Amino acid sequence: MEFKIDKTDHNARACTIKTAHSTIQTPVFMPVGTAGIVKALDSNDMLSLGAEIILGNTYHLYLRPGDELVKKFGGLHGFSKFPKSFLTDSGGFQAFSLSDISKADKNGIMFKSHIDGSKHYFTPQKVLDIQYNLNSDIMMILDDLVALPNTKERIKLSIERTTQWAKEAIEYHKSQQDKGIGVDQNIFAIIQGGIDKEFRKMSAEALCAMEDYDGFAIGGLSVGELNNEMYDTVEWTTSFMPTHKPRYLMGVGTPTDLIENIHRGVDMFDCVMPTRNARNGTLFTSFGKVNIKSAAYKEDSLPIDPACDCYTCRNYSRAYLNHLFRSREISYFRLATLHNLHYYLTLMKDARNAILEGRWLEFRADFYAKRVD
Repeated sequence: MEFKIDKTDHNARACTIKTAHSTIQTPVFMPVGTAGIVKALDSNDMLSLGAEIILGNTYHLYLRPGDELVKKFGGLHGFSKFPKSFLTDSGGFQAFSLSDISKADKNGIMFKSHIDGSKHYFTPQKVLDIQYNLNSDIMMILDDLVALPNTKERIKLSIERTTQWAKEAIEYHKSQQDKGIGVDQNIFAIIQGGIDKEFRKMSAEALCAMEDYDGFAIGGLSVGELNNEMYDTVEWTTSFMPTHKPRYLMGVGTPTDLIENIHRGVDMFDCVMPTRNARNGTLFTSFGKVNIKSAAYKEDSLPIDPACDCYTCRNYSRAYLNHLFRSREISYFRLATLHNLHYYLTLMKDARNAILEGRWLEFRADFYAKRVD
């Protein structure tokens, strides 16, 4: 991986990340393609949107169709025909979200498949082996994620496990690269610690001291804490993270969350919100959210957002989208998802341009001035 800071404006950063498959300009939002592609879209749609990187999920792809099968088809790039970069999550979030069928111990995470109930055990090494088969450009290591609020004892245990697993993961990764495995793949560690400043400092300093990591992520947020608590935690945590490597905030979030965390020095984001909300009838615009299923749009001839130039807004009215949603037409999912992802990706491009031109504070203020929600 090549990483370069192109410009900073206050704490906001415009950077360039080069992987084996694409050049990624930050700030960047990574659409979530849990099973290897974004729901309702295909690789051509993602290319038309200008996406340089999408997120796949190690847990889900391991269970179905299986990482060995994906490897046979040339990894995620060959299997999905998306030629740009992939980042794969480690499965730590799935252990958290499926906590009723998973259990962590000092060596890894035991879980039952949500598909057939079969038992599986993820270790730091096992998670990387799966990701080597997937051939993702950025691999996330196994971490121990906990819900908030939680006890200090449980959060401390989470940090201890995550730190130990990070040591095991980077040692294993370097040994595999010496064997010619994963030489073009990059590896990120995940900082934990809840919203406790001392715990976040402890986790960040322990992980960031492992200099062989290609980047660092902030995990364990947007899991029950208040927004201002998230923002304060990110601002505090980034102060302990190296400036010369990418900073990734996992699983966040709303357009406002993106703006506020760019303001605090974050480079990379992912979240299911734009795609999931699209399927449920909520569309994002420059002026706020539109609930397209509302009867108010039944005869509305305007596009979703008059300021948007996505495929959907160039061709279809709110009335038509309202009709498709109410008729449960499958084509609605594609058109709505295209719009929401276009909005998110364009927001990131505009943010980058503002940073490069030294007008980040003006851009941030204008973002809020346009909104009516």
